[in-house]
Amino acid sequence: MSSNEFLKDKVSVVTGGGRGIGRDIALAMAAAGAAVVVNDLGSNENGEGNDASPAQQVVDEIKAAGGKAVANFDSVAGWDSARRIVQTAVDTFGRIDCVVNNAGILRDAIFHKMTEAEFDAVISVHLKGSFCVARAAAEHFRAQGSGNMIHMTSNSGLIGNYGQANYAAAKMGIVGLSKSIAVDMKRFGVRSNCISPSAWSRLTGTVPSETEEQKLRLSRIKQMTPAKIAPVAVFLASDKAADVNGQIFAVRHNEIFLMSQSRPIRSVQRSEGWTPESVAEHAMPALRGSFFPLHRSAEVFCWDPV
Repeated sequence: MSSNEFLKDKVSVVTGGGRGIGRDIALAMAAAGAAVVVNDLGSNENGEGNDASPAQQVVDEIKAAGGKAVANFDSVAGWDSARRIVQTAVDTFGRIDCVVNNAGILRDAIFHKMTEAEFDAVISVHLKGSFCVARAAAEHFRAQGSGNMIHMTSNSGLIGNYGQANYAAAKMGIVGLSKSIAVDMKRFGVRSNCISPSAWSRLTGTVPSETEEQKLRLSRIKQMTPAKIAPVAVFLASDKAADVNGQIFAVRHNEIFLMSQSRPIRSVQRSEGWTPESVAEHAMPALRGSFFPLHRSAEVFCWDPV
């Protein structure tokens, strides 16, 4: 199979496809033979405003290279607008095979200063948006007995970062959403996986660069281009990934990681049951050695991108 036939006859929706990681995924899927709906509201990194040109420019680029694409400018964060995104694929190309839930915004703030509006806005786009688009596609996937979903999570949720409680909560919610979709929809031939991307984009452009530590982290991030994420997304969208379901992959420059998922790692038991005193005297001392430290993602991925 040649690289331009990897997704032959497939139809993919890529949300947030006008810029950054979404743009490179849309271009790569088109180059692999898929017809692509490039969805992008065209807002800034805070989710404000709208601009049709980013999505249309990607569509024009795909068509100029001989591919098939159409632009869509609806918001992912509404039930009706998300259904219009999916319907664009069906109306234009006759079917839908893949959803890439990539659209996102940032409203970073240290937790004790975070407002309700900042929390709600990020949850709405990332978590509710992923649900709405996936839910709209699920009806078509069930009817045709096939389909797959690729959701963008983040090391901010999987590991941790400063000032991103809203973003981390949304991205961990997406992990749970993806696993639930994988479990519920497997019987219909539908797969659902997550990618945790490390790449320089508009959103990571908000990373602070005041201290030497922050500057070093930023220089590492800038080495990791959005195009490095696209091959994993193309693979997951293909029939070659038929046995890949419910997984979380982190992609960092030329590295691909299979991320762990929550499982019991140690236990303690008392036949007579527990009291607060015995929890303090027995359970916690026995378990404490297996506690997870409060790492941030930069401390876990502490080596230079390779």
